[in-house]
Amino acid sequence: MLEHIAGQRSSLTGLLLPLGDRTLVLPNVAVAELIGHRAIACEAGEPQWHLGWVDWRQQRLPLIGFEAACGGQSLCGERARIVVLNALGDTGLRFLAVLLQDIPRSCKLDSQLNYVDVPLAALELAAVQVGEQVARVPDLAGLERMVREAELR
Repeated sequence: MLEHIAGQRSSLTGLLLPLGDRTLVLPNVAVAELIGHRAIACEAGEPQWHLGWVDWRQQRLPLIGFEAACGGQSLCGERARIVVLNALGDTGLRFLAVLLQDIPRSCKLDSQLNYVDVPLAALELAAVQVGEQVARVPDLAGLERMVREAELR
């Protein structure tokens, strides 16, 4: 996904999204809004990755623990934030809310992404080197399908 977007121009601005056990990277255009620190009540539900609901712009979004969606455990730390992502559109969802563990950082992504050979989780498309850090490219379409198929109420 990043390579396709970055290939259209020499560089684009991305965001490094810190999770508990990994960092995700997305182009800025994938992010609708960052919701700052507030009292976030994370409650693992059924399925395990569903941490509750977020009210955002008169919409009720499921809060997703990405680590739990990949078979790990999502924690709700003191510096927790929520990132609202633009959905890709083929599932009927418009937005997704994902729990972060800290403030995202801006980064420049160029068309020559350096891929890193590391084991990937089911919802990760690739790992890339961004500066000194290895970041994972999330499978947003897969994440949307997972949420849609869960039929959360």
